[in-house]
Amino acid sequence: MDYKQYIRVIPDFPQPGISFKDITTLMNQGEIYRKAIDELRAMVSDLKIDLIAGPEARGFVIGAPLAYALGVGFVPIRKSGKLPGETIETGYDLEYGADKLAMHKDAIKPGQNVLIADDLLATGGTIATSVSLVRQLGGNVAGAAFLIELAELNGRAKLPDVNVSSLITY
Repeated sequence: MDYKQYIRVIPDFPQPGISFKDITTLMNQGEIYRKAIDELRAMVSDLKIDLIAGPEARGFVIGAPLAYALGVGFVPIRKSGKLPGETIETGYDLEYGADKLAMHKDAIKPGQNVLIADDLLATGGTIATSVSLVRQLGGNVAGAAFLIELAELNGRAKLPDVNVSSLITY
């Protein structure tokens, strides 16, 4: 299916020069959203996955339904100060800024296989940080799955030892 027809592209958001891929126009089409999650599930179904971790915020809308479809748990990765329990944190650079991500210290047990899921792979900073958090807790990164990949930004280069799956490539 050509999912690009359901993605709204907004120029110069959140700042000039950025071509924002708005997935809300895909998600508000229930059948299309379901098919996209089902296709992502099929892409990663051969991986041994115990948990899915998704970075805030759109990683939640891809990762949680994907975890449900696979029958595994979901772990939120949040910005600093947003989780109530004891956390670990790591800083990262975005396509247009910098921030910190956090995860509960007890979210992953050593040896668990974790798939990281997000809406978009751009420069790879958010996902490389997510990989680092999972590994700090002793988890094995089984792979990373994305609704969209912006190939020209070469985010895969920051994930040299991660099995990357993307449903849509720009």
